[in-house]
Amino acid sequence: MTDLYRRESKSVSNMAQLRFFPQAIIGGKGSYLRGDDGRQLLDFSASWGAASLGHGHPSVREAITRAFSDQAGASYLSSANEPSVLLAEKLLSLVPPRSRGRVWLGHSGSDANETVARMVVAATGRQRILAFKGAYHGGTSGSMAVSGHPALKGVEKFGGLILVPYPNSYAKGDPAVASAAALAHLEEAFSGDVRPEEVAAFFIEPIQGDGGLLVPPVGFFAEIERFCRRHGILLVCDEVKFGLARSGLLHAFEHSGIEPDIVVFGKGLGGGLPISAVVGPEPIMNHSPTFSYQTLHGNPICASAALAVLETIEKDELVRNSAEVGSYMLASLSKRSRGWELVGDVRGKGLAIGIELVGDRVSRAPAKIQTALTVYRAFQLGLVMYYVGSNSNVLELTPPLTLSTSEADEGIAIIGQALQDVAAGKVSTDLISSFAGW
Repeated sequence: MTDLYRRESKSVSNMAQLRFFPQAIIGGKGSYLRGDDGRQLLDFSASWGAASLGHGHPSVREAITRAFSDQAGASYLSSANEPSVLLAEKLLSLVPPRSRGRVWLGHSGSDANETVARMVVAATGRQRILAFKGAYHGGTSGSMAVSGHPALKGVEKFGGLILVPYPNSYAKGDPAVASAAALAHLEEAFSGDVRPEEVAAFFIEPIQGDGGLLVPPVGFFAEIERFCRRHGILLVCDEVKFGLARSGLLHAFEHSGIEPDIVVFGKGLGGGLPISAVVGPEPIMNHSPTFSYQTLHGNPICASAALAVLETIEKDELVRNSAEVGSYMLASLSKRSRGWELVGDVRGKGLAIGIELVGDRVSRAPAKIQTALTVYRAFQLGLVMYYVGSNSNVLELTPPLTLSTSEADEGIAIIGQALQDVAAGKVSTDLISSFAGW
């Protein structure tokens, strides 16, 4: 444990901490972080995808400098400011026609999803919301209330929330079986007194993130879209984690060929600065003035950074890079995983990849302890990655969109070494005793 990490433990509250190993950072550039011990760490998390362009990207740095040197206020609460208008106009140009109405700007995916949850109920008069088990839509009271992740068991849920299973092709052994089972549960939810016409919106993740990096079966979300259209339910697409080039397409929902009513952006939108956005139809988005606001919403410096991120994704063809490097990583990991006894499944899209660890490949029992040990050992070897999943057994890889194949090879080699060391019993469980993780 380094000096900076010890100092933090004596000064900073742990209520906002989700820790896996004693990481203390003083700088970073590109795909690498610099620890206070001088080590260079390859970053396969990018702060859960928030540092979408890597660390210290010149486009973001220049945009922030320009915005701050001639600052257009600090908010869009009581005045229009140019950066937030430019960002809103850009976002409207990127979404499908169905959601091309108005833009709300916030600080994070959490406040964005909370705003949507409140907004759809108030605007439609319908008192129920559909979401998936395993879904994590945020860390505020309102966003947790419509989430289905087991880590939020003690949190009070929205009174009209209905949770249905997200299809897990690996657990079910077949994508078609997983899809059919999930759709059957959806139909079952309305087999009693509850009617679909009571539901305001269905919150979806086109790829489920914290629930285990689950990739839906082909055609599953087309069925969900048909269900929503049949009953007048708004389709809310949470693109916070895997949107904006992360999945190898600009929007993760494009993989499913669907058109959401409302799209939620966050994390990587700001390239490391706090900003989120909700984009949706004007009648919903303009439900009521002062419905959801905080003083620093629409901050022009954060908006300028977000606009730079979107422009850089286009200019540097990062959708293509995500698709190509991600495909390369997925193929390499899948091939090498045959020799890694702890690996049950490798899955993902673009630069959003999950590696599920199991005790054995027959029972597929979650290897929770081994997963925690693997991320710790990888950190010792110079790689930053974390784990997710309803059973806390999926290594999550969300590196910067700028990642190169040589950096991918470097990280994959470390993952392989970490997995082998853990499988061989070379990593003590004492190392993780101070780190609760998920």
